[in-house]
Amino acid sequence: MGGWEGGIRVPGIFRWPGVLPAGQVIGEPTSLMDVFPTVVQLAGGEVPQDRVIDGHSLVPLLQGAEARSAHEFLFHYCGQHLHAARWHQRDSGSVWKVHYTTPQFHPEGAGACYGRGVCPCSGEGVTHHRPPLLFDLSRDPSEARPLTPDSEPLYHAVIARVGAAVSEHRHTLSPVPQQFSTSNILWKPWLQPCCGHFPFCSCHEDGDGTPRMPGL
Repeated sequence: MGGWEGGIRVPGIFRWPGVLPAGQVIGEPTSLMDVFPTVVQLAGGEVPQDRVIDGHSLVPLLQGAEARSAHEFLFHYCGQHLHAARWHQRDSGSVWKVHYTTPQFHPEGAGACYGRGVCPCSGEGVTHHRPPLLFDLSRDPSEARPLTPDSEPLYHAVIARVGAAVSEHRHTLSPVPQQFSTSNILWKPWLQPCCGHFPFCSCHEDGDGTPRMPGL
């Protein structure tokens, strides 16, 4: 789904009797990256100061001390590719969404990639938008009506502001190993727990002590 709202919006439930108010509904978009700083704050610790932490603690939001998420911008990735960015404008109620790349739905207009099994993040199965697509989620939450310079006087200003935030965000990123690369997800038999001599494992707990291949 890339950065479309239908692919990134999922409900979250928090329950802590006596600490969090019961029955409240918070409509602010947050991120899974917020879980880490939230747990750190609840544990009485501090997040590392030697790197950029993309998440923000949800405690003020959950306890009602703040009405808005600490995220002015949220960046929506498909794999390692940035597809879209959201700007919750502080001085207004507007929530702008800019799409730089979107998956090509299959069949066309289906709203999903049924013909491919999964929507690609890059390559021939995506469309790069130049200029980007712009939506005002506060007026168009289903992202059905892309804005243009003719229909939205702030079009160019919003595109420029979000583009600057994306550039600043990218400068905070450091290269890291791809945990889900092909070489990392393939089974490595030499890492299989074994109490014998590889490739045969002979363990007293097995009963008869017959050598056998790992996992068998």
